[in-house]
Amino acid sequence: MLKYGFYNDYSEGAHPRILELLQQTNGNQEIGYGDDRLSARATELIRQALGQPDADIHYVTGGTQANLIVLASILRSHESVIAAQTGHIHVHEAGAIEAVGHRINIAPSVDGKLSPEGVIEVLDQHTDEHMVKPRAVFISNATELGTVYTKLELENLHELCRSRNLVLYMDGARLGAALCSPASDVKLSDLCELVDVFYIGGTKNGALLGEAIVINHHDLRSDFRYHIKQRGAMLAKGRLIAAQFVALFTDNLFFDLAQHADAMAAKLQHGMASLDLRFFSNSTTNLIFPILPNQVLHKMLSMYGFYEYARIDASHTAVRIVTSWATPEARVDEFLADLSRT
Repeated sequence: MLKYGFYNDYSEGAHPRILELLQQTNGNQEIGYGDDRLSARATELIRQALGQPDADIHYVTGGTQANLIVLASILRSHESVIAAQTGHIHVHEAGAIEAVGHRINIAPSVDGKLSPEGVIEVLDQHTDEHMVKPRAVFISNATELGTVYTKLELENLHELCRSRNLVLYMDGARLGAALCSPASDVKLSDLCELVDVFYIGGTKNGALLGEAIVINHHDLRSDFRYHIKQRGAMLAKGRLIAAQFVALFTDNLFFDLAQHADAMAAKLQHGMASLDLRFFSNSTTNLIFPILPNQVLHKMLSMYGFYEYARIDASHTAVRIVTSWATPEARVDEFLADLSRT
């Protein structure tokens, strides 16, 4: 039996305060489909955190669902979306975007992040009606490699998208971890000015499930609930997702949980660096990618759960280790102690 799993940040159920609120409100009768009091309260709290009293907010169960619904609502039949080669919609969503008839144009990136130059390279390759027409730009914060966008990087992407009539969409599955990263100078409220649409990830930051989609661009708000319903994402018991965001956005819980996850990863990363290990990416969030000698890798896999990520050479492999809101510091210490003995 493994001592502990570092597979992902959704292995545990939910933070106790979320479960307590669900229990407290369980017997209350509520109107369905997001018109309930809990949904109204969640929206009010998120609007306060954003500093946007009229923010357009919608709740869905998961990240792939959010990505599919948002992009399908934006793109016409001949339009495409630009993403990094590591982008979640390209690698880990079973062709969900392609399944609704839209191509993903892959752009070069560094450490999982898109640059204006990478977007322009794709645009320059699509020049007329014989090709798809890029219309949206997809980014993740944090990226699939645990890196984060700075405010300047987002400003530059935003400026390019405005000048080229592109929609900038941010996948926020690990947005909490990104905003709490020591490498980030971006605040949650900044995103209302820097991207057209984004979502706040709950599933990977202490919720049972749930993501909150925030639509900033007014032209994209019309009929969005129709898209949610058409894709099977409008829950009769919408209160279940909303209640979790009520708990997450009360007394700073959302950010406290993300800070803990980041801190546990930082402790692991510092301990591994002291053992002269190298890293596959410059992650500053709760995903880290140490490069292990294969002999060490096999010994650690006999004690702990984590994923192999990329073969570096015949004798070294990059692995993915993820900490969560619930990762005990004692488990981090134990992992580092065992690693030092291998």
